[in-house]
Amino acid sequence: MQRQPLEDFALKETNPHLGGMKVTGDRLAATYDLVEQMHYLYARVVKAKDLPGKDVTGSCDPYTEVKLGNYKGTTRHFDKKSNPEWNQVFAFSKERIQASLLEVTVKDKDVVKDDFIGRVWFDLNEIPKRVPPDSPLAPQWYRLEDRKGDKAKGEIMLAVWWGTQADEAFPEAWHSDAATVSGTDGLASIRSKVYLSPKLWYLRVNVIEAQDLQPTDKGRYPEVYVKAILGNQALRTRISQRSINPMWNEDLMFVAAEPFEEHLILSVEDRVAPNKDEVLGRCGIPLQFVDRRLDHRPVNTRWCNLEKHVVVEGEKKKEIKFSSRLHFRICLEGGYHVLDESTHYSSDLRPTAKQLWKPSIGVLEVGILSAQGLMPMKTKDGRGTTDAYAVAKYGQKWVRTRTIIDSFMPKWNEQYTWEVFDPCTVITVGVFDNCHLHGGGEKVGGAKDIRIGKVRIRLSTLEADRVYTHSYPLLVLHNSGVKKMGEIHLAVRFTCSSLLNMMHMYSHPLLPKMHYLHPLTISQLDSLRHQATQIVSMRLSRAEPPLRKEIVEYMLDVGSHMWSMRRSKANFFRIMGVLSSLIGIGRWLNQICNWKNPITTVLIHVLFIILVLYPELILPTIFIYLFLIGIWHYRWRPRHPPHMDTRLSYADSAHPDELDEEFDTFPTSRPFEIVRMRYDRVRSIAGRIQTVVGDLATQGERLQSLLSWRDPRATALFVIFCLVAAIVLYVTPFQVVELLAGLYVLRHPRFRRRVPSVPLNFFRRLPARTDCML
Repeated sequence: MQRQPLEDFALKETNPHLGGMKVTGDRLAATYDLVEQMHYLYARVVKAKDLPGKDVTGSCDPYTEVKLGNYKGTTRHFDKKSNPEWNQVFAFSKERIQASLLEVTVKDKDVVKDDFIGRVWFDLNEIPKRVPPDSPLAPQWYRLEDRKGDKAKGEIMLAVWWGTQADEAFPEAWHSDAATVSGTDGLASIRSKVYLSPKLWYLRVNVIEAQDLQPTDKGRYPEVYVKAILGNQALRTRISQRSINPMWNEDLMFVAAEPFEEHLILSVEDRVAPNKDEVLGRCGIPLQFVDRRLDHRPVNTRWCNLEKHVVVEGEKKKEIKFSSRLHFRICLEGGYHVLDESTHYSSDLRPTAKQLWKPSIGVLEVGILSAQGLMPMKTKDGRGTTDAYAVAKYGQKWVRTRTIIDSFMPKWNEQYTWEVFDPCTVITVGVFDNCHLHGGGEKVGGAKDIRIGKVRIRLSTLEADRVYTHSYPLLVLHNSGVKKMGEIHLAVRFTCSSLLNMMHMYSHPLLPKMHYLHPLTISQLDSLRHQATQIVSMRLSRAEPPLRKEIVEYMLDVGSHMWSMRRSKANFFRIMGVLSSLIGIGRWLNQICNWKNPITTVLIHVLFIILVLYPELILPTIFIYLFLIGIWHYRWRPRHPPHMDTRLSYADSAHPDELDEEFDTFPTSRPFEIVRMRYDRVRSIAGRIQTVVGDLATQGERLQSLLSWRDPRATALFVIFCLVAAIVLYVTPFQVVELLAGLYVLRHPRFRRRVPSVPLNFFRRLPARTDCML
């Protein structure tokens, strides 16, 4: 694969004409001041009255056609109604207008040919201009004219005006650039929408005990466990001791979403055989009546009578109530934040309970301007085409721009706003190709919207009140390697309401305090995050128009926890990048000790002697040094927000087989030979890791053996050395010891030997437990 130049993946600063007006001070004075103004001709068709009958029966089936040049939009039609009400809006982009007259025609729908009822003409030069926040233009009645221009029977109520994308009619309007989209579902899928994630709760079920269980086989003690089911989530306790009054005292954690649609089902089951379980009783708990806990104080326990369902041939024959009971504690945890994103780039860190929310610290405004150079994502009529829309996610609010039909350079110019509660959060913006314009993909296994790329922006890297206008590369990793799918043009501004409050946020814990008072295990967090993403994707896919599952999963990085050789290498090089500064300091000290630059070494000797004689200067010297470094680096501070880095991600040099493994399904779907080769590769890597871990364990065991008398001679030498050192350090001033030790370390190479030092030789001879390893 031919590698693209790195500058093609770079971030580009732009200078768009935002707001369509001049800048006043440091701020742009407009409602839509982070986007370029786009002018539209709006026509609102409200209703008609006294329409003449055109059918044999004397009735009419009216609809309205709004035509401007080659663009034509139609309202829905009504059967046998002479006073129809449509209340539909049509928007024509000024950039594509090729006519000077707007024609509004009322027609009668017929089987063979639609009949003409009447029409109204508007000269574009005479149409008024409306600028929000002006009130909407009031519609007026217009007398219909026949083809000759004479007055005809019937009137139509219309409002026609010039406006911009800031007009409140814009989101719901029919757009001339989407004239080829057919069907109600297709039109709904191209409109811009705002979605809200469902409110998620952690549900904690503490199963304590059961009493008076009645197993079928009275001659044996039951091996009992409790299974809890909530929707698609199922958890179970351990099997308790053999008793009819078993105890567990075990926590089970679920994710629940408002509105609560499912009941929690608790069933007590007996393991009667290795693969056979018998239900001893069930109980259902509606979540609407469950206690909501805001802190760590325990809630009251409750008892629930178990019901036994007798099942005959797959049907519930009857229910027999009996005296078995289940003792448990259940609550909805409002003090946790339900993680549906990775904690490394989460967009919201607030607890579930709104009572625990802190005031907002600012506002995030994002203008989604346009995209350039998009690749063709599908084929239509023998040519490549792309129907692109953008999705942005921050906190619980998702936004979706309208779909621009058949364009590789779509212009959205839509602006959205979010409240910010924590600066250390990330907004994600993705671009997708709409594959549902003509009703396709509704069936199971149908087409899915195709990902074009995404961008993440961390708010803490942005300066307050500054407008960032950049073109971000849209990068997608394929089996063949990383590919640039185009660029997205964004304008971003983070406005801080209180600088003091924002600075104070840096002293707060990242997550709500319940995550630290009663922390969840890593395995629990992984499982709960998976359940949370499934719930969010399912709820948003039921919206109208739906925000589909593949979109939500891509924005939430659902598959980021899967094994990837490329990502493992990238993380290794990240660690090496962090350690490189320490390695650099070590090399510098080695050069000082070896007198590579005598002047520098002499200056270090002088500084060392000063710090030994005046130890109170050590910490001030360190901090003033760090202060000066920070001030020096301020000149080269980053002036642009971060973006996807192909070199950091190791995406530009990954082997094709490593990428094929990364995109493999789980469990694998590859042939046996490839799986075997990859398994052997993982074994070789794991062998190296195993060797490194073993070496670390060996060094630690040698430290332990200093005083363990595993090697009696070595321990005796060390104990005697400790006694002598204690006496010498007691009678010798500590500053003298520091001075002598420092001068010994910094001694001239003429007084050094190339063989290892005595302490290192002694340490390497100490025993470890490797001799006992099989």
